[in-house]
Amino acid sequence: MVHETRADRASGGEPPAPQRTAGQRSARLPRDERRAQLLAAAQEVFVANGYHGAAMDEIAETAHVSKPVLYQHFPSKRELYLALLDSHLASLTDLMLGALSSTTDNDERVQAVMRAYYRFIASDDQAHRLVFESDLINDPDVSSRLETFNKTFADAVARVIAEDTKLPHLEAQLLGRGLAGMAQVSARYWLETDGNLDLDVASDLIYRLAWRGISRFPKES
Repeated sequence: MVHETRADRASGGEPPAPQRTAGQRSARLPRDERRAQLLAAAQEVFVANGYHGAAMDEIAETAHVSKPVLYQHFPSKRELYLALLDSHLASLTDLMLGALSSTTDNDERVQAVMRAYYRFIASDDQAHRLVFESDLINDPDVSSRLETFNKTFADAVARVIAEDTKLPHLEAQLLGRGLAGMAQVSARYWLETDGNLDLDVASDLIYRLAWRGISRFPKES
């Protein structure tokens, strides 16, 4: 004999309710979860259309929420974009600083930094497009955020260089900026090769180029 479960008795033996279809609105979520959902939807739309081509209507539809719900969390498309940019820059900063602190061997540090940068560029979520290819790149709020990231990363590299080579701080900062630029520009170019060059091979090429230059600076005797 088949026994009824508690759920069967509560529902009168009827089958469970059908799953929500793509066109239906999503259920109520805790604020943090809803915010994450909206940011994910916005990323999809911004990556596909750019900032100027993206519409709040499409973002709401992609997130399966009403426009009033979207505006409750993000009063404007600009605020939504900046929140997404802040999130990606924070992640990239953590990634870079984590690579720098992953070892005390400077050779391995340079290798770890290059590999981390390439992996960020290669990420399936295409976060790099919002960070480095924004059609708002000349907007003061966007450019200041990018400069803050570049300065934080370059300064962290410069501190390591200055400690190891005893170069003056300003010279070490210039080398830090150069290393950061080398990572960014080469990784973005590598992405255009459409997988014809393995990520580890590409990042190791740039790491060797960078290390052979930096390692030649004299240490204080």
